[in-house]
Amino acid sequence: MRLIFLFSGLMLLLTACQPEAEMTDNKESVMYQKMDIVAPVATKIPKELTIHGDTRTDNYYWLNERENPEVISFLNAENTYKDEMMSHTKDFQDKLFEEMKGRIKEDDQSVPYKDNGYFYLTSYKEGQEYPVYSRKKGTLEAEEEVMLNVNELAKDFSYFNVGSRSVSPNNELLAYGEDTLSRRIYTIRFKNLKTGEMIEDRIPNTTGGAIWANDNQHVFYAVKDETLRPVKIFRHRLGTPSTDDVLIYEEQDDTFSAFVYKSKSKKYIIIGAYQTLSQEYQVLDADNPTGEFRMIQPRERGLEYGIAHFGDKFYIRTNMDALNFRLMSTPENATTKDNWEEVIPHRKDVLLEGMDIFQDYLVLSERKNGITQLRIRPWEGKEHYIDFGEDAYMAYTSTNPEFDTEVLRIGYQSMTTPPTTYDYNMKSKGMELLKQQEVLGGFNTADYVSERLYAKARDGVTVPISIVYHKDFKKDGSQPLLLYAYGSYGASMDPYFSSARLSLLNRGFAFAIAHIRGGEEMGRHWYEDGKLLNKKNTFNDFIDCGEFLVAEKYAAKDQLYAQGGSAGGLLMGAVMNMRPDLWKGVVAAVPFVDVITTMLDESIPLTTGEYDEWGNPNEKEYYDYILSYSPYDQVEAKDYPATLVTTGLHDSQVQYWEPAKWVAKLRELKTDKNPLLLHTNMDAGHGGASGRFARLKEVALQYAFFLDLAGKNEVKG
Repeated sequence: MRLIFLFSGLMLLLTACQPEAEMTDNKESVMYQKMDIVAPVATKIPKELTIHGDTRTDNYYWLNERENPEVISFLNAENTYKDEMMSHTKDFQDKLFEEMKGRIKEDDQSVPYKDNGYFYLTSYKEGQEYPVYSRKKGTLEAEEEVMLNVNELAKDFSYFNVGSRSVSPNNELLAYGEDTLSRRIYTIRFKNLKTGEMIEDRIPNTTGGAIWANDNQHVFYAVKDETLRPVKIFRHRLGTPSTDDVLIYEEQDDTFSAFVYKSKSKKYIIIGAYQTLSQEYQVLDADNPTGEFRMIQPRERGLEYGIAHFGDKFYIRTNMDALNFRLMSTPENATTKDNWEEVIPHRKDVLLEGMDIFQDYLVLSERKNGITQLRIRPWEGKEHYIDFGEDAYMAYTSTNPEFDTEVLRIGYQSMTTPPTTYDYNMKSKGMELLKQQEVLGGFNTADYVSERLYAKARDGVTVPISIVYHKDFKKDGSQPLLLYAYGSYGASMDPYFSSARLSLLNRGFAFAIAHIRGGEEMGRHWYEDGKLLNKKNTFNDFIDCGEFLVAEKYAAKDQLYAQGGSAGGLLMGAVMNMRPDLWKGVVAAVPFVDVITTMLDESIPLTTGEYDEWGNPNEKEYYDYILSYSPYDQVEAKDYPATLVTTGLHDSQVQYWEPAKWVAKLRELKTDKNPLLLHTNMDAGHGGASGRFARLKEVALQYAFFLDLAGKNEVKG
């Protein structure tokens, strides 16, 4: 799934505030004074690509040769050009970086959660990029045991990421994944928590997660194929070489992927197989790791379901005869769909997103009118919803590993409220504030205003928009506005808080999220209406939201900016082709822009599993439709807005050559004098740099790009 980790990148910038610096609003970006700097020109090597009697000529196809020194030279040349074009913002970027970093409390600690007799914590220390994972036995007053200090693990690597961490049932062993390349290919490592020593076992080429059987000796894990699709589930016995591991399951359908996890009840190891329109699950008693898995419900085209175990039943969230999903239950030993009984019915106006099960309560995550609501349903007694007192917010259940409790751990934030953790008593309805992310530098939520707006799309559909701005923002059609969206995979973009974003808001920008079709904000139909042969609704919605914001004077007509990443980068490429005149500047992060060529290449990660999202271009109907919007294929000789494109050389989600080819073609054909810049992180992948501060440097680059285009160049601070 090409889910933006620009979004996770945006989401992790969750904390802070400096006094507003003195500005000068120049009429023209300084970049325009540098247009005599010679931009790199990629060599043209024509390659003909023919299917369905149609031949496309791709002059930059050769850029997919990752090991070719000329490719690396081209990427380095583009980086040098970007640096020269942005050199006047170097000090400004440094200031933005320090400003954003300064909002983050460097000595910080997560709210502890309890699991199997231990309290688990994540902490950060001043000046350190990576977390320290630790625990305390029995009580928070107990001595802290450091399980992993990621700063020590990462010190010899330019990129380092710890994947899933799992502790054995006897609390003595830790399994975790480590990625040192940024392609999300993890090696599973093991540590003895009693002695502090690393265990020799290593399991390469995994998704990073190791699922413990109840014997504390066996783990189950998923292995990726050459396209980075997880397709095999193995069983490993501690103390034996990984080459002796037992293959438990292999996915034969190249549109499906496989995964493995453990039920909250700890009773079952569960193997799942999924694609866009279908899932299936098999379970194994965790007390018997060498036993045989049994099927819950065999896959059927169009049947989606997920399972949770409690007591003597499985609870099943499914779309069976329910577009917005409903909740069913079934005896744990009679699990096929003919045994399913309804617990929560389908509702046309409510999307059932998820469930959390407790001894005495069922907690449902439901989305209505674009906002997630938390519904508390006792197994016996009257149900209720949690009242958060705001119209636009982001609420979610957090880490809740225990069954026998009346306390629900939840998270909450809005565009003006930093991430907040509560314990909610499901019986008394009492809400205990555990922690609100501290935002340093004088942040005051009262200085900012958020609104929920509604734009009318060209086909009459109403599209929600979440917007935030400083209280001094003037809604008179004179101000800059940055419009962000994603719009794919049914991924809903909630109105989240970002401390880094304050650096834009304090300088006169408004920031808006367009909740366009292709997401799932308004229910399952919102997703269905924005994929496959309806994909252009996604692009039209974004354009119509932009025009609405200009018409309603939230943005000056020459100061509207756009940003999106991954599949949201596809959105950026499409709207640039469709309405290049609407945007003053665009940032496209790790953009999925070469849709046809990628979806025809089954060797590329994620391709086959996404036919139900974009369509299979081996079928002419989908080929023609995708070709009609594919950003790379639709580049023309015309004026385009100023554009900054970012990518990572090791990106496993959207390969680096897609944005590189797109920039090369834009540079060849565009007729304007607007800046076009490509930034390639030569050490990172889809999520950018590792470390909580290093990735802020790319955010500072993007913000400096927007602010320079807006003529907001600082003269002193």
